[in-house]
Amino acid sequence: MKIFTKLMTGAAFVVSAQAASAQELTVGYFLEWPMPFLAAKADGAYADALGMPVNWVSFETGTAMSAAMASGDVQISVSQGVPPFVVAASAGQALQVLDVAVSYSENDNCVVATELEIDADSADELAGKKVAVPIGTAAHYGFLKQMEHFGVDLASLSIVDMAPTDGAAALAQGSVDFACGWGGGLSRMKEHGNILLTGAEKEELGILVFDVTSAPADFVAENADVVSTFLAVTAEVNAEWNESQPPEMLEKIAKESGMSVEATEASISTFTFPSVEDQLSAKWLGGNAQTFMKGVADVFVEAGSIGEALESYEDAVNTGPLAATQSQ
Repeated sequence: MKIFTKLMTGAAFVVSAQAASAQELTVGYFLEWPMPFLAAKADGAYADALGMPVNWVSFETGTAMSAAMASGDVQISVSQGVPPFVVAASAGQALQVLDVAVSYSENDNCVVATELEIDADSADELAGKKVAVPIGTAAHYGFLKQMEHFGVDLASLSIVDMAPTDGAAALAQGSVDFACGWGGGLSRMKEHGNILLTGAEKEELGILVFDVTSAPADFVAENADVVSTFLAVTAEVNAEWNESQPPEMLEKIAKESGMSVEATEASISTFTFPSVEDQLSAKWLGGNAQTFMKGVADVFVEAGSIGEALESYEDAVNTGPLAATQSQ
């Protein structure tokens, strides 16, 4: 795999005074969440391009990622959900969105237990039921918007904060009536229930589902070259996957995800990895993402999940490092 080779030749990769302040990098990511960057992780491409050790730490939720970045234990988080990012930013944590990691409207949803025989036409019957939701995540936001769409009073529900894997187990055991989540957890939920809305139907309602690469603002300011190099490796491996989806890449992604090749192929087929040009356009980081984050925050305020929203999330997006990858 030819990952970011141009940075490894001649003077193309120069560690600046800013970059030199970071001696090693710790990156947060999710297991059972297959993405092309995992192939680069397997090949050691990030460490090679950066010229420093890269430590990888897995998390179950984006809120845990925020906490790890706040404590300084993690410098960059890959594929953090927009809602947990917004929750942290709204609380005053100085985080920045660096790129659009993945768009996945089909791979984040709520599943209702089969025996209830509830579908979109009878969703009002969810009132009074018990639901497992990973609070403060993309799945939480999608849950709130779906309940709003179906007219289900949140006060009538018993809402339990559970990671997707735990929610899937609870649904299988019959201890909850429906559950919300993503990735492998969502796949297991579907073995015991049905979704109410497809990804396309959710998008029609304005329920966008995408993750970002994020980092503390001070780390980005002090290590701009490190951040840009990291994003460039990701962009190149994404481009390689988008172009041909090589079987050998799929096998590496599966192994790093902790999933079978078959399950990995099924999940990643529902993912979209926008090009750098697309990410910098108005559709994404050129304006729409900031507007979307404000919408997410306002929904969370109304639901009582956060105290208040920021007036604007413009400062929570930093396109500088991503834009710099175009000139490397």
